[in-house]
Amino acid sequence: RDTSVSLSPPPAIRVRPLTSTETRRGDRRVVHSLGDGTVHVSAARHDATFGFSAVFDAGASQEAVFEGSGMRQLVELALDGFSCTVFAFGQTGSGKTYTLMGPLAQSETPPAAPGLLGLMQRSFACLLEQSRSRGSDLALSASYLEIYNEQVRDLLSPGPPCTLPLRWSKTRGFYVENQLSVDFESLEAIADLLLQALDLPPAGSQRRRTSAHALNRHSSRSHALLTIHVRSRASITLPTRVPQPSACPSKQGTLCFVDLAGSERVKETGSSGELSVEANNINRSLLALGHCISLLAKPRGKRTHIPYRDSKLTRLLARSLGGSGITLMVACISPSSHCLSETLSTLHYASRARRVTTRP
Repeated sequence: RDTSVSLSPPPAIRVRPLTSTETRRGDRRVVHSLGDGTVHVSAARHDATFGFSAVFDAGASQEAVFEGSGMRQLVELALDGFSCTVFAFGQTGSGKTYTLMGPLAQSETPPAAPGLLGLMQRSFACLLEQSRSRGSDLALSASYLEIYNEQVRDLLSPGPPCTLPLRWSKTRGFYVENQLSVDFESLEAIADLLLQALDLPPAGSQRRRTSAHALNRHSSRSHALLTIHVRSRASITLPTRVPQPSACPSKQGTLCFVDLAGSERVKETGSSGELSVEANNINRSLLALGHCISLLAKPRGKRTHIPYRDSKLTRLLARSLGGSGITLMVACISPSSHCLSETLSTLHYASRARRVTTRP
């Protein structure tokens, strides 16, 4: 299928509740959902209204976000052989990881309640459900990596995460060399896979880089990309005279979940030393991503060169952003007056992303 109009669902906005710290501090709520996909920001010297495909307020459930954002359609398109991506963007502490993964549970703690599961787990369940209903012979595998201080690291490799080179080829575009891919056949298997990536037994130290600072006690210090590879062969019966390669047409799709590290102001987080270096690298890569989105939002005839090579993140997202992929952006924001500047920045970011079209 080839189209000049993007099949990607437009960006969705999720507004998290005020935290207990913000409430004690006396922060005002400056973000309000007006319904019909409209969000209003009202504060001193700032009064703006933004329109999106969907806006989820603080009371929205995880299921409502999954169904209302277009995530189910992305799963179905991945089964049809498309390359699909969902990424969560926003300030640190805005709820990106919760939206994608739900509450983070360690291997020794009880699993999260079903109602709290994030887009990832709900997509896995939908993927397996759809594959059974379609009667297709489905092969699923997963790869998981992070970009930490501009180094690409494999989170599924045995032992400490190893750094892998990022290559380019005319046929594959940008790709990670020697990245490990693991097969799975059940929800339990993919859940174990995620726990393996987040925990390193027996010490229980996290493999993905996280730290605590003034804005977030569990701040992701890297961008994480979990990719589900979907290979299906239709279960059909054809005459024996048909050559074997044509007997079972195959489709190969991908479903990629991108948990971006949060944008942050170093002064407000109180970061210093290694945390400051991490924050600067995070902000540089997010700036490169924003620059690419701004250029992609221009009409095709007026676009200049798209600088995907400016960061490892934009290289890996090149096809998702402006190539042949289908992409959903979930922008997470805080309603607090203390976070007004970052919230406005995220809303403008998402507004630009609405104008990006691809050719799936």
